[in-house]
This record gives sequence, C-alpha cells and structure tokens, in this order.
Amino acid sequence: MTLHRPLTWLLGASLFLLLLPAGATLAAPLQEDTTPPEQPTPASTETIVLAGGCFWCLESDLEKLPGVVEAVSGYSGGHVPSPSYRQVVSGNTGHREVVEVTFDSQVLPLEDLLQAFWRNIDPLDDGGQFCDRGEQYTSAIFVATAQQRDVAETSLDDVQARLINQPVVTPVLPAATFYPAEDYHQNYAKTHPVRYRYYRWSCGRDRRLKQLWGDATSGSGEEA
Repeated sequence: MTLHRPLTWLLGASLFLLLLPAGATLAAPLQEDTTPPEQPTPASTETIVLAGGCFWCLESDLEKLPGVVEAVSGYSGGHVPSPSYRQVVSGNTGHREVVEVTFDSQVLPLEDLLQAFWRNIDPLDDGGQFCDRGEQYTSAIFVATAQQRDVAETSLDDVQARLINQPVVTPVLPAATFYPAEDYHQNYAKTHPVRYRYYRWSCGRDRRLKQLWGDATSGSGEEA
C-alpha cells in the first residue's frame, strides 16, 4: 500500500509526457504577487523645509502632528554640495540643520504647521538654538512657492505681534537644495530614546520653550 500511490502517479506522469507534442513546454505555475500596491500621493501634499536647531528634536516634534506624511532630517542653505554631518557642525558650509516636512495640507494647513513650528523653536535667538550655538543651528523657514512665502510671512508677523518688543530673528528664505542627513540621524528619538531624552533635557530645550510660550503645546512635554 505504501508504494501503490507513488507508482501509479509515476506511471501516469510518464504517459502524459510521452503524449505531449514535440517542442511543447509546461507553463510555470502562477505565483502570487506579494508586492504591496503603491499608495497614491494626495494632490494636497506639500513639502516645506524648516530649521529649528537640532534636527533630532524638530523632526520628533513635527512628525507627531496629524497630517504630516514624513519628516526627514537634513541640511540646507549652504554652499557645499552633499555635506556630511561633521562638515555642517563645523560651521564652515553655510548649511543649517533642517527638517524637510511633507504634509497633507487638507489635514494640516501650512498655517497650522507653522504655528507648531514656532512653538518648538526660540525665534528670538540669532546665535543658534538652546544649547547648540552657531549659524548651523539658527532657525529659518525655507519657502518653495509664492503662496508658502505669503503664509510664512503672515505667520511671522503674528508671532512678532505676540512677542511684542522682542525682535523675531527667524528669516523666511527661498528654498535651497535639501540634502538628507546620514541614516543614523533619521528618527533618532525613536532609535536612541535614552540618548535623545538626555540630550534634550541637558540642552534645556523644553525649559526654554515653556518660558517663552508658557503653554503645554510647546516641545515634547518631557520636562516639567
């Protein structure tokens, strides 16, 4: 009984092959396509580049907002092509640490994104941000279109009206080439949570944000 079925199958298969027309080939079995379909990009998707000091922090703060599709740490605004992190932090490239934010403007209008941006930077500091000093850490808004410039300048005026008698130094600049930072800088708050929290605390970022804005919507909420 143990040999009956294999022997029967073998004889049947041999007979089938003998009857197969010369030159005929057997079709390969169909395989299921497991490639996930590409998700369509909404027509309302926009991208803007924002500088607010350490890109680990700004990326972490902004990517939490509903409507943000992606936040990528990188460098922009300088004269050195494809700079490395070491080059940028030296202060000799003209680049700032920035975050390229892709967002759905139907879910998160640019006005609201910029409001969150202001609440996570110190727009009065022209020498850097928090404990990080130098031009490479200064804040800025890089706009790609006339519409983005209009929204950014209106938003800046609103912030200046709130911080009366304190000059806002964050400039609105034309978009420049964006260079993504090295892989180990991306999503740093998630991949190195202990180091990230210690850095953020020791830099005094959230203490200054609370002092400046005076509400719970600023920063990560990790400092009392």
